[in-house]
Amino acid sequence: MSVTLATVSYVGATILFILSLGGLSHPETSRRGNLYGMIGMTIAVLATVFGPQVTSAGYGWIIGAMVVGACIGVFAARTVKMTQMPELVALMHSLVGLAAVLVGFANYIDPAAAGQFQGAEKTIHEIEIYVGILIGAVTFSGSIIAFGKLSGKISGKPVLLPARHWINLAGLLIVVYFGREFLHAHSLSEGMTPLVVMTAVSLLFGIHMVMAIGGADMPVVVSMLNSYSGWAAAATGFMLNNDLLIVTGALVGSSGAILSYIMCKAMNRHFISVIAGGFGTEGGTPAASSGTQPAGEVVAVSAAETADLLREAKNVIIVPGYGMAVAQAQHTVYEITKFLREKGVNVRFGIHPVAGRMPGHMNVLLAEAKVPYDIVLEMDELNDDFPNTDVAMVIGANDIVNPAAQDDPGSPIAGMPVLEVWKAKISIVMKRSMASGYAGVDNPLFYKENNRMLFGDAKKMLDEVQAALKG
Repeated sequence: MSVTLATVSYVGATILFILSLGGLSHPETSRRGNLYGMIGMTIAVLATVFGPQVTSAGYGWIIGAMVVGACIGVFAARTVKMTQMPELVALMHSLVGLAAVLVGFANYIDPAAAGQFQGAEKTIHEIEIYVGILIGAVTFSGSIIAFGKLSGKISGKPVLLPARHWINLAGLLIVVYFGREFLHAHSLSEGMTPLVVMTAVSLLFGIHMVMAIGGADMPVVVSMLNSYSGWAAAATGFMLNNDLLIVTGALVGSSGAILSYIMCKAMNRHFISVIAGGFGTEGGTPAASSGTQPAGEVVAVSAAETADLLREAKNVIIVPGYGMAVAQAQHTVYEITKFLREKGVNVRFGIHPVAGRMPGHMNVLLAEAKVPYDIVLEMDELNDDFPNTDVAMVIGANDIVNPAAQDDPGSPIAGMPVLEVWKAKISIVMKRSMASGYAGVDNPLFYKENNRMLFGDAKKMLDEVQAALKG
């Protein structure tokens, strides 16, 4: 393939990636957006493999690697459950970071690449290598820790070391110092030492940064690592002088940064506060609060009574959370929704930006269950409708419906925008127990006079509700 044809292919792939991001911005166009992305990636891979920079001698290795990767991808697609998507996304981000690190080292020791640049160009190229490995290493180790936290292999409780900010500052100074040593190195072996030291420090920084972040901030961490992986890819593009990688990495990096900002705003958090860590504890362990603890009696309700309340309602809002994902109850939720709508009940879904363990988690689950897009609304679109709602049904959500965010200035989640389900005539909260949510904050909603608690596994209890409705 000629250089011109490869360039044209890259431009076409870039346009398709932009269209893909545009399509993924709304559930109705997300399928088309995914298709654009797949076609764009296919064009990009083919243009790279058959491009002028790859010789026929390397085809065997490339095809072998693609076959192995494709097999792993197919296996993951068939075996990974929807509830495991957040940790899978974190794991994918780690691979992007690892690729940036490996490409950086390979590019540095490649004699052909080393002899290609002289003077200022050589300095710029070495900066690209250094920064690319730096971002890649932080992304890799941070994503591995995020994978562990999201999958439950590592505790969601923040690990806050004494003087952790000074430790981070010391790490930054070490990176800057060895960056100077790397740029002034006169030989390959002399430059390798500062490069290895910087990589080790960056890996430790990624671990330390994500370990200090509590479970409640993990959705922000996922989008933040998505941004990091994009910048790592862009840095790799500069290293390899590949325009497609630069543009694609910048698209992913900037979109991830924007999403992180949106998520922080939805939680009333500053991005620096998330990075500093400390918000959120292990599930079931209440976080410290200066306010008074909730008091009152909890009123339990049965599946049959829940069905009666839904049958008599005219307006129903369902608020899904991670508990629905764990129980795989989205399909039963759809069947109940379908039944109620056929009876003339106005049923809608309220989605909080940080519901679940990653951005858009609930939207993906509801789309999988064929819930119509037009009744799945964002928090801001229906929060004012709760006073006119007969039944607000919360399925496995906790922190995103916590009135303490508005009522208790001393609460760890004070100021966080929440779905105001307690303003409905009746709210029904489905939970396995009275344990606190992922942020570790107790919820006064459970004790309100107009609230009912439906205890048990979400899938089992919703099956009973569905049977009672149809019976």
